Amino acid sequence: MAAGRRSDVTRRINLALQGGGAHGAFTWGVLDRLLDEEDLEIAGISGTSAGALNGAALKSGWLIDGRDGARENLDWLWRQMGAIDAPAFPEWMGIAQMSNSVGSSLPYLWAESLERMISPYATGPFYTNPLRRVAERFDYDRVCAHDGPRLFVGATNVRSGKIRVFEGGDISTDALLASACLPTLFRAVEIDGEAYWDGGYTGNPALFPLFAPDLPGDIVIVNINPLERNEVPRTPQDIRNRINEISFNSSLLREMRAIAFAQRLLDEGRMKRGEMKQLNLHMIADDALMNELSVATKIVPIPDVIARLKAAGRQAAQAFLDAHGDDLGQRGSVDLAGIYG
Repeated sequence: MAAGRRSDVTRRINLALQGGGAHGAFTWGVLDRLLDEEDLEIAGISGTSAGALNGAALKSGWLIDGRDGARENLDWLWRQMGAIDAPAFPEWMGIAQMSNSVGSSLPYLWAESLERMISPYATGPFYTNPLRRVAERFDYDRVCAHDGPRLFVGATNVRSGKIRVFEGGDISTDALLASACLPTLFRAVEIDGEAYWDGGYTGNPALFPLFAPDLPGDIVIVNINPLERNEVPRTPQDIRNRINEISFNSSLLREMRAIAFAQRLLDEGRMKRGEMKQLNLHMIADDALMNELSVATKIVPIPDVIARLKAAGRQAAQAFLDAHGDDLGQRGSVDLAGIYG
């Protein structure tokens, strides 16, 4: 706890959790650390793909046994996703070397080639979605409950190209699978006669559900797709990886730009206070680490990478709390003016 902060004052926040496959283990670490803060109340969660799974696990666990239940349920989720105590790489190997090893392996290259040539619809009756066995095991009475953090799950309507945000009783196994449905790997998920793909294309994650009047103004974004890379990608794999990152950040950046514009109108007195909710944006990220990874480690859950991502998430959350814990409830810590001018 930062010096000078009263421990009896509850800090209410919303969480905006990005998707990014197995890289969502970074978010697991962030949440694990935030749950240590007894005076921190999570009021709302908007999640996409892995972010939606993390959000559902946190909420349902919270309703079982508070912070301990949320932490235990997140641990359960990531054990299902490949977090096991059986390292596949030597301890001296860095995370970038692990990523390169996976991305250049013959099985991965073979699967990547097939992905570009063969539709998931070509497998006929033999098709299965490996995430279904995990999503089906959530306790949806708790995931959809009115109590606990409000949960919002984003998916992309294939026909209209618009975002759909599932909440309350609309959240289901299929809603979570839709939010995580990469179209080159999985068949579109049908819900109420409509087909859905990964929510990352239209909201990664969607921020606007967190603008609700009953939710606090502080939104903590957990970003797992690096906003910037210093070098221009040159290899086919690096180019595809950067395309993936840019496309999965674009919707978030658009929403942040709109918030920055509205904030400037408020600051300049061109919009009256109260006409729009005052929002305080924060971000927890580790772009340096994510720059060492690639789309290969998003798709292939490597226990060593998952473990290091969780540890990095805890460290990033600690750094955020040290630097900006006192900003929560007071002011934003993302330099919107510096990002968007």
